[in-house]
Amino acid sequence: MAKILSGTVVSNKMKDTIVVSVERYEKHPKYEKFIKRRKKFKVHDVGNIAKVGDKVQIVETRPISKDKHFKLIENSKLKIEN
Repeated sequence: MAKILSGTVVSNKMKDTIVVSVERYEKHPKYEKFIKRRKKFKVHDVGNIAKVGDKVQIVETRPISKDKHFKLIENSKLKIEN
């Protein structure tokens, strides 16, 4: 089963690639406080449809390049057809 994540586009300056920041919360083992964790993923975006600030959903896929292992499946404004 492929992972589906949602996040915010932080960069779209590369050809057919966007950078998506995904936030998650985890509980500290000792202090039991919830901590916000953030990770950036390079995502394949054919046609460069996503803009900076868009909320998007991404899905894990086969390696597309050295860094890209996700592709765009849904933009907050548009649905992407496969």
